[in-house]
Amino acid sequence: MSKSDDNRINRREFLTKSAILSAGITTGISAQSYGNILGANDKVRVGIVGFSNRAKGSLIPSFLDHSGELNFEIVAVSDIWNKRRNEGAQFIKEQSGKGVAQARNNEELYEKHDLDAVIISTADFQHALHCKQAVEADCDAYVEKPFAETMEDNRTALKAVEQSDKIIQIGSQRRSGRNYHAAADFIHAGKFGDIVNVEMTWNVNQPGRWRLPELTKQIREEDTDWQRYLMNRPYEPWDPRKYLEYRLFWPYSSGIPGQWMSHQIDTVHWFSGLPHPRSVSANGGIYLWKDGRENYDTMTAVFDYGPLDDKSEGFQVVYSSRFTNSAGGVKEIYYSNGGELNLETNKVTPNGGLTEHYASAMGMEPNLLEQQSLSDAAEAATSANTGVDSMTSAHMRNWMECVRSRKEPNAGVRAGYNHSIANIMTTAALRTGEYVAFDEENQEVLAGGNVFKY
Repeated sequence: MSKSDDNRINRREFLTKSAILSAGITTGISAQSYGNILGANDKVRVGIVGFSNRAKGSLIPSFLDHSGELNFEIVAVSDIWNKRRNEGAQFIKEQSGKGVAQARNNEELYEKHDLDAVIISTADFQHALHCKQAVEADCDAYVEKPFAETMEDNRTALKAVEQSDKIIQIGSQRRSGRNYHAAADFIHAGKFGDIVNVEMTWNVNQPGRWRLPELTKQIREEDTDWQRYLMNRPYEPWDPRKYLEYRLFWPYSSGIPGQWMSHQIDTVHWFSGLPHPRSVSANGGIYLWKDGRENYDTMTAVFDYGPLDDKSEGFQVVYSSRFTNSAGGVKEIYYSNGGELNLETNKVTPNGGLTEHYASAMGMEPNLLEQQSLSDAAEAATSANTGVDSMTSAHMRNWMECVRSRKEPNAGVRAGYNHSIANIMTTAALRTGEYVAFDEENQEVLAGGNVFKY
């Protein structure tokens, strides 16, 4: 065993005992004894896996919001592109006042630097495999969404995490939003009634969304590691657009489903307690922004949700998104027979509920929700560059607190696994035009009865 391994085990044993003490559990060692050690030895050492725009604009600033209070520190940054690696180290030094080490790849990061945790913000298709790599290196991880873009990667990462004791937070920050918690509590308490329908939209008018034309002119293949970037995707020759503008190209990203729908469909699973859709139908196209992209600029998906063993119960979810006109904006509206729960207005209202006029005609009682606000609501950030919105900051803090307490965070690995099933089912429907279902026994997405791979 190396000295680095010894140091890691000693620090981990200390952090675990500290968490036990904070929970009031007796260990035979006094809190005063641990108080004498608190300080540098107690610091949680964190690595950055991928210095992306998301890492720079939101994740690292959110981390730094809380790192001093919670005694966390970024000590290293890994990125296979030398430009971003250098920029990442410089940015962290400017923001934190402390220099950090640089690693040319994740293998070097874990081998040379004694880490407790990592923040993963790489290309969409890499998240699940980089999560697996992190837990195998004995690190907790904050993992950006989408968790996975294929079921093979989804299953592989889930297995690795569930065979470990690692704290994994998926970057579904709605799960740390006060208004979303208020909505979940309202529904789970039975006050809303059965969900009968959900409407979701995410509309923008942004031809430049996910485009990086200047950077694609600058990057050279010799300055990065194309083979390492591809991971388990089929080999193809160097393409700077697929490296930097990956969200426009399958199989590196599903585009709209992975980037936007994953946030919203996750609330369906959370609020309903259901793990994934029973079926999905979808279509879309590249109707306006014909710039060489392969992922659609417009799509609509219709989901059937309900108990997996009882098709007589359930509800429909309709999700639509477009890049080409922003009217309608971002909406998440839940309907019951008694009204609606609207997460744009953060209000519960009797809108559309069963009125006395129609109820009495059928010999029924009216069903109208009492109007109320979701208390202490904080709106989700949905602009092109969300920055350090309050939800992301709260979500990062929740992960950091759970790294210390060893409690389950707000968006554990199963949240990511389940939103990925919904995403992959949608991608399969969009790309094949087939009716898509889920094989529960084999945990596979079926398009027209066939296993969907790419």
